[in-house]
Amino acid sequence: MATSCNIPGLEVPRSRFPDPEQDLNSDSPAAHIVLAGGCFWCVEAVFLAMDGVTHVESGYAGGSADTANYEAVCGGQTGHAEVVDVHYDPSKVSFGQLLKVFFSVAHDPTQLNRQGHDRGTQYRSAVFYETPEQKRVVEAYIRQLDAAGVYPEPIVTRLEPLEAFYPAEAYHQNFAAQNPYQPYVMAVAAPKVEKLVKSYGDYLKPDYRNDDTA
Repeated sequence: MATSCNIPGLEVPRSRFPDPEQDLNSDSPAAHIVLAGGCFWCVEAVFLAMDGVTHVESGYAGGSADTANYEAVCGGQTGHAEVVDVHYDPSKVSFGQLLKVFFSVAHDPTQLNRQGHDRGTQYRSAVFYETPEQKRVVEAYIRQLDAAGVYPEPIVTRLEPLEAFYPAEAYHQNFAAQNPYQPYVMAVAAPKVEKLVKSYGDYLKPDYRNDDTA
């Protein structure tokens, strides 16, 4: 992984990102979603800070079980993407709110098969959906963002059916919090969490709030 990453979304204010016009019902049984947005350390750190998110696990999706390991996936030939499995309480945070943060904070959805200097299909932007309803809401929000011209380039996020989720090795879990001074975490993950804290104070867990976001 490279130690720098240009994320245009970090410079776009929250006001430019509309709320999704479509969303899942709060009683939807599919209370988790698997997202790919480059390095899973960074995406995980963002969603762990969100109120209503009950569990986040880094892992791999898109390939087969025999190549679902970090060394193989880093080669870029397995079909896997680095992903996070985000579990949430629909009574506290909606599927649409998770999408808004995914597209505005967690990664740059206009970069094809890369995030900054991290290059390869393992770093692709993707939503791995389990239900037709999830797919419908994601497709609608991508159309909405493109129509609003939030980014100067079109969104290239792929929608892929979730065949299987494979948890990553234990040392990858909660990596940013466990390694706050690791150079990549400081350069890439920390600015994303900082934007979430600054711009989405109403979305935060209490432990992440300060006087300006409470």
